[in-house]
Amino acid sequence: MNSFDKATSPLSFEPSRHWLQRLGWLDWLWAALLLCGAAVWFYRQPLDSFELAILAGTTPALIGLGWFWKSIRTYTLAVISLSLLALFLYSGQHEVAEANFFLKYLLSSQSAIMWMSTLFVMATLTYFLGLFTNSEITLKTASYLTWAALIMGLTGLMVRWYESYLIDPSFGHIPVSNLYEVFILFCILTGLLYLYYEQEYQQPSLGGFVLLVISAAVGFLLWYSFERGAHKILPLVPALQSYWMKIHVPANFIGYGSFALAAMVSIAYLIKQEASLHGSGNFFARALPSLDLMDELTYKAIALGFAFFTVATILGAMWAAEAWGGYWSWDPKETWALIVWLNYAAWLHFRFSKGWRGTAMAWWAILGLFITLFAFLGVNMFLSGLHSYGQL
Repeated sequence: MNSFDKATSPLSFEPSRHWLQRLGWLDWLWAALLLCGAAVWFYRQPLDSFELAILAGTTPALIGLGWFWKSIRTYTLAVISLSLLALFLYSGQHEVAEANFFLKYLLSSQSAIMWMSTLFVMATLTYFLGLFTNSEITLKTASYLTWAALIMGLTGLMVRWYESYLIDPSFGHIPVSNLYEVFILFCILTGLLYLYYEQEYQQPSLGGFVLLVISAAVGFLLWYSFERGAHKILPLVPALQSYWMKIHVPANFIGYGSFALAAMVSIAYLIKQEASLHGSGNFFARALPSLDLMDELTYKAIALGFAFFTVATILGAMWAAEAWGGYWSWDPKETWALIVWLNYAAWLHFRFSKGWRGTAMAWWAILGLFITLFAFLGVNMFLSGLHSYGQL
């Protein structure tokens, strides 16, 4: 088995050992910590049947994810620790944020999100520096900066959730309700997806390309915050006061993040291909991963995104039935969601049935990002409908 086969076969298990036998004490400690946390949350917070179902589903899913991807454990524990520290510093009073040094400059939601933005831009520049200097230490530094950005970003969302209740209990809501919050979610999910594949393939040279789209989202966040005051916590509009939002939006953005990852890897693919035509001495021909590896990564990202986007579309239809009395109304947002779904369904169909790969599929993946971007943001800007509460 060559290095590429090893990279693309992370789940090749020893047939003589059951997967449970491969779990060590740290794996079981991880499971115990999450189960204890879920139990504490269950007994301390009044949960209805819908919230209980979410808790029952996410707990074993996160345990399994921690068993499968070890790095997510450290990440999760860091976010939990910083979030609990912020809650302790607040002591139930939102006004102390301006007086407490750590809250004001580090752990309040807005401070944490600003740190996330800064660290993502720094990581993007560091990835490109490592690419052009062929420095392994620089690329590792870029990975650490990305992890730090992700920690601060999710901590910011968790603290923002708590702050919404401190400002006014009637304002309290999970922070996935407006463009400002979901752009943060997009940055986090896209970053996590990239780091997983970076570790799986051991190819940090793609980091600068993928983080370019995250840095673009950061730029929008900064403009949206300073120009429109979008960071302010406001009460939810009636249409968003639904439990469906808690699962529909995250599933949607795993899809969006995967599609963005696929598009940025496809850009690197085309650059590598063009560089290869100019001889082996070209920098990009030497620095970027093989075309086969990038093609495989694009396929995996689109397949993952398509699965989650399909689930999100179904959940959205169920939410629409509860909110508006019908599963589908050909609202512009729904119509463009269907266009996105059909686009990637066709991409996967031609990959499976016709064996298409290479240049045409890379261009298609890039075009898919623009289609997805219009469905996510363009519809809010230029069209109106039942989803008009999402306008800029």
